[in-house]
Amino acid sequence: MNMNSLQQRIEESGETLYPLPVELLVVEENALSKAAEFIARRVDNGVLLVADQNTHKAAGERLQKLLETHGHYVDLHMLEPNINGDVIADEASLVDVLLKIEADTQLIVAVGSGTIHDIVRFVSGKTSKPFVSIPTAPSVDGFTSLGAPIVLRGEKKTYQLVAPIALFADTSVLKRAPSALIAAGFGDMVGKYTSLLDWRIGSIVKGEPYSPLVAKLTEEALFSCVHAVDKIGSKTEEGVSVLMEGLLLSGLAMALFGYSHSASGAEHHLSHYWEMKALEKGEKQLLHGAKVGLSTLLINRLYKEEILPVIDELMSEEQVERVRPLIETLPEAAWVKELLETAGWSERFVPITPELINQSLLHAHLLRERYTLLRLYNDKKGGKVDAYRS
Repeated sequence: MNMNSLQQRIEESGETLYPLPVELLVVEENALSKAAEFIARRVDNGVLLVADQNTHKAAGERLQKLLETHGHYVDLHMLEPNINGDVIADEASLVDVLLKIEADTQLIVAVGSGTIHDIVRFVSGKTSKPFVSIPTAPSVDGFTSLGAPIVLRGEKKTYQLVAPIALFADTSVLKRAPSALIAAGFGDMVGKYTSLLDWRIGSIVKGEPYSPLVAKLTEEALFSCVHAVDKIGSKTEEGVSVLMEGLLLSGLAMALFGYSHSASGAEHHLSHYWEMKALEKGEKQLLHGAKVGLSTLLINRLYKEEILPVIDELMSEEQVERVRPLIETLPEAAWVKELLETAGWSERFVPITPELINQSLLHAHLLRERYTLLRLYNDKKGGKVDAYRS
């Protein structure tokens, strides 16, 4: 990804946006070597590497050895899973990492998934210790964003904090990621179809802040992944590179805007609702992007099949003239499902009950102070949506 070209587009847009938060993005084979070189130049010592058992094996061990060849001692912190085998970005994990921060800690390195990055991002933001990102799978779009979704007292809340100063995604590592994680990354990208729609509707109906450039960048990231879906599903080096760069661009777009509107609409609200309910019941967590794949199908069908026919009842005539074409241009849910399955996604990954789906369609919009078409519909219709399953 050419950061200079992106900076030029920002300047030419004339929009007032936040500065690009990341100094360097490297997505290529052997990126771990470049990561070690960057870290060795950046700090004298005092490196805290945060990983879990799987991600340390995937990339952390090698990076640790590479840093040792540069004369850098690495303090390793292994995150512990809960009784379900999940690493959760919750109070316990945050305190665990905070206790590892010393006065001479100069840099934190997040090796792994979106959850590990959420934990490190929170600690980095609260301690003013910069962090470097080492993704081990192209699974989410939050690597380069400012937001850290944290579970506090069983409720998920997103804190806007800091982005990594640099990111190194080694394609030889990404290709070896489990297929389900790659499919989840594609699911997170497919969710941009409805998140971008919700953001535009929020700006039209409620006057919420909107950035044409951020929307365009997110759309470009989405389309690049859609066009490469066959290669993504086959886990080719080109495919995982395109997916990783699309996820990174979406994250940068969020950072430029300062909030996640471009990448998180009603489909993400449903996903967060399901996650919170699983936490309440002590159930094993499902992959974020896999849930977003399903929720995107549900929201897509709801918007096109149930809300579009009654759109005249929900807003002014002027607003309808602007909103109706936006909903009509949503792709058909059957086609989106075909894309997801080509990338390796399956409904088997997301065994959400129809009862929970109904609950989320009625209540998930209350999780965020953000206007979506789902929120508008529930406000006007008093909660009469129906669950959809393929």
